Amino acid sequence: MKQFFRLKEHGTTVGTEIMAGVITFMTMAYALAVNPSVLSTCGMDSEAVMLATCLASFIGSLCMGLMANLPFALSAGMGANAFFAYTVCGTMGYSWRIALFAVFCEGLIFILLTLTNIREAIFNCIPMPLKQSVSVGIGVYIAFIGLQNSHLVVKSDNTLVALVDFPSTIHTKGICAILAIIGLLLTAILHIKKVHGAILIGIFSTWVLGIICELTGIYKPNGTDFLSLIPNFKFTDFSSLGKTFGQCFRFDFAGVSVFDFIVIMFSFLFVDMFDTIGTLIGVSSKADMLDEEGKLPAVKPALLADAIATTSGSILGTSTTTTFVESASGVGAGGRTGLTAVTAAVLFLLSTLLAPVFVAIPSFATAPALIFVGFLMFSNIAKVKFDDEHLTDTIPAYLGIIAMPLFFSIADGIAVGVISYVVLNLASGKAKKINPLMYVLAVLFILNYALL
Repeated sequence: MKQFFRLKEHGTTVGTEIMAGVITFMTMAYALAVNPSVLSTCGMDSEAVMLATCLASFIGSLCMGLMANLPFALSAGMGANAFFAYTVCGTMGYSWRIALFAVFCEGLIFILLTLTNIREAIFNCIPMPLKQSVSVGIGVYIAFIGLQNSHLVVKSDNTLVALVDFPSTIHTKGICAILAIIGLLLTAILHIKKVHGAILIGIFSTWVLGIICELTGIYKPNGTDFLSLIPNFKFTDFSSLGKTFGQCFRFDFAGVSVFDFIVIMFSFLFVDMFDTIGTLIGVSSKADMLDEEGKLPAVKPALLADAIATTSGSILGTSTTTTFVESASGVGAGGRTGLTAVTAAVLFLLSTLLAPVFVAIPSFATAPALIFVGFLMFSNIAKVKFDDEHLTDTIPAYLGIIAMPLFFSIADGIAVGVISYVVLNLASGKAKKINPLMYVLAVLFILNYALL
């Protein structure tokens, strides 16, 4: 393993990489519960979707680790699955089999774009200041996800978001938020004291405290939003996978608008492409994996691994499989090579047997990890130059940073950064510094908002 993953060259160890892989998996395990819940609303079998999610995550993460030697794990994208279930199958009224076929076609296009170096060119054309800002934006974005998962931040009719009302929700949201705060402070203290595995200890400690609260009646599961924190050991019905496997090729095209299908396919393609590129840029920047020109040496096999995962995932029976921003948690714990991704892949495979255990990990237990990793990624803000000479770089960087959490989309954050970068540099007479491909991206982003 040391030789294959070049651990010494990357300044890491087997133990560090395995721990980073476990942490990455832990922060992503919620997908095993959430994805079946979302896709089952459009008629898909939830256990089949869970198995498909596990297997697609295994394939994608394994390819990432072995082909690209990068510490990024993949699973079913949360934004894409909502578009799949609520828009394509819900609002537009198409069957889930047609939606799966659209994901399959998107994956094939992804593979072609990767093999022809188009995706790599897009990655490389983005200027370094924007790449540094993507890392910061993703840090704020995943911290915001963590705050929501902890139930510390809740919806509000007046201000959109607000602090949870502790007294009235003390047995559900309130106690979850309190435990997440304790887990966050514990993680921070251990990190300050340079304790190895601080993030993983924080996750397990928060979960154990939650179980104690459930046993003592402080935390009360309601059977819907707040489930039992105690694992339910049962055997997985592997035969259920047949209810989704290969179903992307078994549908009737009658009544399907060709134009609508193309729009659906390119919507999946657009979001997946820039979510993946944004994640690779942001996490790689934080881990100092980018070279002096802002390029990621192994970007082509990384993008290919993502494309393979999407294609295979659609055949297995799940929505778009993409590189997860939660991979930042493993990088924050020291993961630097593909061994981190392979470790996460093995755990995804094992989760087909132990899914009830992994699904029992509550989101509020992994929330401290996301919030703290957000802090680690936010440190890249120091690399962005805020003097008057670089305003055409820093203003787009700032806009991209705030857009990611507020629009709740990495892709939209990149779009805002790219469009504003092109406009401001053109208006300031600095057209020479703009890569020609940036003009193309800016136009495509604008057309996406106007047409899709």
